[in-house]
Amino acid sequence: MAERSTAAVDVADNSGDEPLTAQAAQATSDGVDTQNGRAADGPMPDKDGERTNPAPAAAPELHSGHKLARRYRLEECVTRVDGFSSWRAMDEKLRRAVGVHLMPADHARARSVLAAARSSALLGDPRFVQVLDAVEENDVAYVVHEWLPDATELTALLAAGPLEAHEAYQLVSQVSQAMAAAHREGLAHLRLTPSAILRTSTGQYRIRGLAVNAALRGITSETPQRADTEAIGALLYAALTQRWPYESDAYGLTGLPKGVGLIAPDQVRAGVHRGLGELAMRALANDGATASRQEPACTTPDELAKAVASMPRIRPPEPAFTAPPEYQHTTYQQGSYGRPTPPGVNTVQSRPVVPPPPPLQSRTGRALKWGVAALLIAALGLGSWQLADTLLDRGTQKGNSGTNNNQTGSDDSGEKKEPTPLTITGAQEYAPDGKPQNAENVSNTYDADAATYWRTKSFFDGPEVKIKDGLGIVYDLGSEQEVSGASIALKYGGPHTTLTLYAADSKSPKGSVGSMAKIAGTTSSDNSLQLTADKPVKTRYVLVWITAMPHAPLDDFSDSGYKQAITDVKFSG
Repeated sequence: MAERSTAAVDVADNSGDEPLTAQAAQATSDGVDTQNGRAADGPMPDKDGERTNPAPAAAPELHSGHKLARRYRLEECVTRVDGFSSWRAMDEKLRRAVGVHLMPADHARARSVLAAARSSALLGDPRFVQVLDAVEENDVAYVVHEWLPDATELTALLAAGPLEAHEAYQLVSQVSQAMAAAHREGLAHLRLTPSAILRTSTGQYRIRGLAVNAALRGITSETPQRADTEAIGALLYAALTQRWPYESDAYGLTGLPKGVGLIAPDQVRAGVHRGLGELAMRALANDGATASRQEPACTTPDELAKAVASMPRIRPPEPAFTAPPEYQHTTYQQGSYGRPTPPGVNTVQSRPVVPPPPPLQSRTGRALKWGVAALLIAALGLGSWQLADTLLDRGTQKGNSGTNNNQTGSDDSGEKKEPTPLTITGAQEYAPDGKPQNAENVSNTYDADAATYWRTKSFFDGPEVKIKDGLGIVYDLGSEQEVSGASIALKYGGPHTTLTLYAADSKSPKGSVGSMAKIAGTTSSDNSLQLTADKPVKTRYVLVWITAMPHAPLDDFSDSGYKQAITDVKFSG
């Protein structure tokens, strides 16, 4: 079982060039259009400080069906430009679609592309399309990345029209926050075009090509933060107006009129959200010009993200409800459905309709009423007799119990003892292989807050944990206690979660899990587990050990895969 967060790239950097963070300034999108099967490139307007290095155009002559590393089977070439080619491929080991960039190993940019891919993979941010492998073998250098078949390019979204204000707000908010995080790690993009932005079916925006496509095309910049901020401003401008904010047409969008310069979005299209329009101008006009309210220009993604956060909240549009069609009366009940009315004959609606007799006034109705009345009288009599008999029995039992009270007494010794809650004084993640999952959030599992949790990483294979013996947390009860069970709340439901309680010797157990005394275990598909021991076990430390997890979709913290999260743990004794 391979972990998404750590298995993105498993290739050492032996290039001998400059550090990865320095090479990471060469960044771009991955150049593959997952929706239309074409090159996702388009002309980028020249920006101040940006330059493109020339490279020979000699892409490897490979064909569909060729396998790389006896694992990645090439299926369709989606672009071939500047000496490299991009493919849709199949990872036969994990049985999933991937994207692959190919170039000759002696290509002028091969070493920088591999270095950029490795540095991008180390970021591990789920808001970016992840690099999965970067390899040089058999005179070929290639980069493998995620393929998102359910995502839609921003290019396709804008082809249908400008985005609604709330959707444009989500776009600029998510992209600016993601790029701010990337720049804090020394990574830039430099080609944030509409084809580099993908919108998933859940409404999240993913950025592809961080640090890779710029290296593929030899693009560098003296001011990478400014270049990326201006690119985000161009994306927001296009989302609001369906126009590209430069004189040249690009990405299926019409440019601005020649000689006019950069004009505000609300002058291009009526009804543009004023706050978002001013934000686009602050990001685009970062050469000294400002927006209409004379606010300072945004020159870094972090400044732009803070400006977005300070805006008033933009509510999503109210769902449109279509009124049901008005009821159309037909003559089916009167027996004329489908039959033409002869000339001169009145229609059914014009004929007088004889009202039916009142209910239960016929002979059958009267007999039914008398029968029901007789049954009710019999039932009342029987009920009264049973009630009186019950009261007499209770009186007799009460007298007998008063007489024999001194003889029998109360026998509480055979009653089952009610479980009592046990206090958790501390906890620590148990990772015998030295690779913890989320050690800093262990305390979230017993803070009485259902919104906080400790989570595992996302795994490709499952539901059984294969790359490890298991995942878990050791809880300290403060002193030795009789542990009889536990109640555990989980974040993800679905088949299936297998969880076991063990008695440990300390918060950092020295022996293996197999040497510990088992308290209880269960397998469930629910979001909560109740574990009860056959016999209470006396211990101070309890290990909660997970050996199988359900498959869960993408969320804010990890990619889709086999994973689990614990929101609350309570022990009883």
